[in-house]
Amino acid sequence: MIPRTLTICIAAALLGVSCAANAQTIPGALPESAHALTQGEWPAYAGTYAASHYSPLMQIDASNAKSLHVAWRWKSPDMSVRAANPTIGPSFANESTPLMVGGVLYTPTSLSQVAAIDAVTGETKWVYDPKIYENGLGMPANLGWLHRGVAYWRNGDDERIVMLTAFAQLIVLDAKTGKPAASFGRDGRIDLVEGLGRPVDRNYYTMTSPPVIVRGVIVVGSSVFDWWAKRPSPPGDVRGFDINSGRLLWTFHTVAQGEEAGTETWENDSWKEMGNANVWAPMSADEELGYVYLPVSTPTNDYFGGQRPGDGLFGESLVCLDVATGKKVWHYQLVHHGLWDYDPPAAPNLIDITVDGKRIKAVAQVTKQAYVYAFDRVTGKPIWPIEEQAVPASSVPGERASKTQPVPSKPAPFDLQGARDEDLIALTPQIHKEAIEIASAYDRGGLFTPPSERGTIQVPGNAGGASWSGAAIDPETSTLYVGTYRLPTVVKIQKPESWQGTYDFIGLPSYPAGPRGLPLLKPPFGSIVAIDMNTGEHRWRIPVGRSIAIPPVLALGIREQLGLPFRNWALLTKTVMIVVQTGYYSAPRFVPGLNLPVRVLHDLDPHLWVYDKASGEMLAEMELPANATGAPMTYLAGGRQFIVFPVGGGTLAEELIAVSL
Repeated sequence: MIPRTLTICIAAALLGVSCAANAQTIPGALPESAHALTQGEWPAYAGTYAASHYSPLMQIDASNAKSLHVAWRWKSPDMSVRAANPTIGPSFANESTPLMVGGVLYTPTSLSQVAAIDAVTGETKWVYDPKIYENGLGMPANLGWLHRGVAYWRNGDDERIVMLTAFAQLIVLDAKTGKPAASFGRDGRIDLVEGLGRPVDRNYYTMTSPPVIVRGVIVVGSSVFDWWAKRPSPPGDVRGFDINSGRLLWTFHTVAQGEEAGTETWENDSWKEMGNANVWAPMSADEELGYVYLPVSTPTNDYFGGQRPGDGLFGESLVCLDVATGKKVWHYQLVHHGLWDYDPPAAPNLIDITVDGKRIKAVAQVTKQAYVYAFDRVTGKPIWPIEEQAVPASSVPGERASKTQPVPSKPAPFDLQGARDEDLIALTPQIHKEAIEIASAYDRGGLFTPPSERGTIQVPGNAGGASWSGAAIDPETSTLYVGTYRLPTVVKIQKPESWQGTYDFIGLPSYPAGPRGLPLLKPPFGSIVAIDMNTGEHRWRIPVGRSIAIPPVLALGIREQLGLPFRNWALLTKTVMIVVQTGYYSAPRFVPGLNLPVRVLHDLDPHLWVYDKASGEMLAEMELPANATGAPMTYLAGGRQFIVFPVGGGTLAEELIAVSL
């Protein structure tokens, strides 16, 4: 008799799937989750809740990557909704990455619709529209209309899609029909504004990332508008709900409350009115352990902390919770008393590594400040020493910056930290001189130089380093691939105008241009760094983006690849690394019918690239009809491997684009 595992591997090989990925090589995945990947499905936002952005598929490889082409394009139903009601307003970007289960793609839209799509043809099977845009509240908080993904859950024949909407609705749908699950909440919905510890204005509270579902518990974060004029601020509580009934199971306070451990880090009883510290980025989870990992963001407000003296737990921390109880298992604060908007921006990556001969279940958190913090994901113990290093004091009256900040000894930073003269663009001596003149108008220093009233250049800026695109993990080689781009931020501290609230100071960020329309920092402007997480050593860095698309670079006659200063996403398979990149935003402008400024999204030289994972060598370059605006995913359907990613937003058509051989 042929062993069952061998039978599965033979079948998988015929379909262009690697049998190497199983419950042992997909960190923290239950056998059914790993099996879904080996069958060519994509059942979670990043493949599995390990946040690996990895698939064992191998149909697309070095020998045929140059034959990739657009297989189909799917137009978002948001387009027709907006055409009928232009006062809804444009989306910020179409950031929706679909799932694929059983030959069906499931995707949200920017307007909080949910659609099911045939994975082979791109034909729509059903659309559910909760009509969130009809509540009369205008644009959602923070970036407005956008959403990144849904979650899938199955128990026997019961298949459900879980969506967190703009204006904070939790909706559960029957995956086969797209109809609300009648047994859940009230007609399939729960109002997430209810049950928080203080009254919350819906214009300050929304959802943009998908939940995780582990052991029948839906874990829900939020996106909170960090607006100075709102006191007290909306809380960033993380909550767990029963997948069957919608019953609230537990609440974790990201700003410690009352007698809870950590309240002492909020001096002057500031915990009573401070909020935010929310989990807006995607989360990850170890299904075997029953642990969920939370990248907790910055407390109110981002750049001035005079009203919240102390370290402020659990702001800007990685927190591990037991999903059954919501109790904290361990935490590590990555930034004390945050003043830079250096919230961890992406799902922590689960990765199994071997360090000094010892096998470790690890979790790696990439950060805006270009660090990778690595921990034992069971105990929270750092993999390599993290040292508390002295950092500068603040010059702003009433501000008491932390005297130290945690600095990991390994891996080394994956991008620039601080805006020294040698970090500025120097394509020619004269350009370097002009860049120094621009930078000299502001305060400059190391990574944790506090914002000032004159204005401080912050490198990396508040968009990263790493951003919400996060990192990808190869579970077979324990290599982490992190996308990074160089976009400095100037943060200026000032006293608020009357309409800006009652805090003593607020911070205003801006993005300084470099000389002659060039970036201010030296190239590569955008890149991917490969890091061996068994040793903590960098393997290579490659620029991402054709810098000749920047007219001043082209005018200089430079043909060397310098990259583009835009966000990029990496997707790994058994054979290759696939990379896409976003476009850029121009200055805000007023949109007809809306009395508010909207940032305008533009495409610029859109491409898909295929690389050798081991060396970073480019294997193929494919021109695209539009820039990607969200993470790519891959799956097998009808015997073909597809790569799908979102494009568009703002004034650009919102679509999913599918690429295949």
